[in-house]
Amino acid sequence: MPLRIPDKLPAIDILMRENIFVMNNSRATSQDIRPLKIVVLNLMPLKITTETDLIRLLSNTPLQIEVSFMKLKSHTPKNTPIEHMMSFYEDFDVMRNQKFDGMIVTGAPVEHLPFEEVTYWEELTEIFSWARTHVTSTLYICWAAQAGLYYHYGIHKYPLDGKMFGVFKHKPELPLLPIFRGFDEYFNMPHSRHTEVKREDILKNEALTLVAESDFSGVGMVMARNGREIFILGHLEYAPNTLDTEFKRDWGKRDDVSVPLNYYPNNDPTQPPMVTWRAHANLLFSNWINYYVYQETPYNVNDIK
Repeated sequence: MPLRIPDKLPAIDILMRENIFVMNNSRATSQDIRPLKIVVLNLMPLKITTETDLIRLLSNTPLQIEVSFMKLKSHTPKNTPIEHMMSFYEDFDVMRNQKFDGMIVTGAPVEHLPFEEVTYWEELTEIFSWARTHVTSTLYICWAAQAGLYYHYGIHKYPLDGKMFGVFKHKPELPLLPIFRGFDEYFNMPHSRHTEVKREDILKNEALTLVAESDFSGVGMVMARNGREIFILGHLEYAPNTLDTEFKRDWGKRDDVSVPLNYYPNNDPTQPPMVTWRAHANLLFSNWINYYVYQETPYNVNDIK
């Protein structure tokens, strides 16, 4: 089944050229199907790119999904046209009385700041609390995963000596979990971050389960509340060229930029990137939608609690 997304969202044309079947609201309303309601709190600077990346992965399911986009009232994006934000995003205040089957909270380029110094921290933590009673399962990505672990469970983040930048091999620690159904013994995941959470801090907290990690990049995925909260420390949603774009943007302009590891053949940035995570990314998002959202959410979305 296709995704149900707002009419004229830029991602529609991009994904249709990739032969991904999406359905706008006008057509979807003619089908007598109760779609899953997924809300995306998009904190990334390039909103349209992130929208497209996430919709591409959410499309890999036989279920009809209605995607909505949430924005913060306390933060105005600088890299996305205001017309786009007004057309496709709603403030949390407008959406707070709604309930959703699933939620995705993206990363944000604010990891250099203590959490409490992020200008929108108060509103963000209000949303984190709201999600526990208004969303069946929430997927936190990269900085949002660190922020969610800190707010809900007191897990601190720590600065790295150098940027964790590249594609790294991870091992599912509990391979029989539904989130890993169909996975191989190892899977690759891109990372692009300057901070980390410590393995020992996760293991000390009985409410948290470390479900995937890497010998090189450390904690990869953490789960809580039987999958109602899933924290992904990397970027499985990244498109093939995302790390390449970031590297070429910063190379020669910052002193903390190195070639992303395990990404270019022989680590040679003059070569086209190797895409080694796409199959597992599609599988993980499909498993999340099926086993942690669709199988767990009530038929009447307003019964979520």
